[in-house]
Amino acid sequence: MGSIYLIRHGQASFGADDYDVLSPIGIRQAEVLGAHLAQLGTHLDRSVSGSLRRQQHTADSALQQLRAVGIDVPPLETDPAFNEFDADAVIRTLLPDILGEEPEALHILRNGANNRAEFQRLFAELIGRWISGEHDKPELQSWQAFVEQVQGGLSRLLEQADSKQNIAVFTSGGTITALLHLITGIPPAQAFELNWQIVNTSLSCLKFRGSQVTLASFNSHVHLQLLKAPELITYR
Repeated sequence: MGSIYLIRHGQASFGADDYDVLSPIGIRQAEVLGAHLAQLGTHLDRSVSGSLRRQQHTADSALQQLRAVGIDVPPLETDPAFNEFDADAVIRTLLPDILGEEPEALHILRNGANNRAEFQRLFAELIGRWISGEHDKPELQSWQAFVEQVQGGLSRLLEQADSKQNIAVFTSGGTITALLHLITGIPPAQAFELNWQIVNTSLSCLKFRGSQVTLASFNSHVHLQLLKAPELITYR
């Protein structure tokens, strides 16, 4: 069977003007991941990333660790199907509908780095509305459209792969969540309960033969745990 390693990007710049940049911790997480894969002697036949900077920087930082010990690394391919959904657009579009019940929501969401627990509560509520399909707006990509985008990326991978390839996909938590939903049939609400637990630079493994795909492991971050450095275990 072949393997697809779903790798979440390193910690991004939560609360900064530009979220799509790895923090210093995010860069370190990616380097630790790459060193771990190198120590295991991991051979990759393909490496694919979404087009977001945090995804590609994670890929470059991790793969450089493999090159440093003489392991051949395939060139990084880009497929925007593995991009994250637009969380800012979800917040911006659906927030007005809850302001009557949550008058402080705008302030909290604008200052998420200083109100992490309340930010997460409100964000989860907005995501629940988004995935329900009952609050779709013409200007916002629907959950179903996002799932179809991710499905297209997975289908392209499988169409181009043979049954023994190892493929790394550097992506994001929402994309991994959509894949969990597609592959296991878990309802979207339950899939997002798992989403909140996905650690930056964690690995989830899919096994495939032809078009048949199964989930083999989820959210492994032993490469970070072994360092006994709690600050490296992050979720945004």
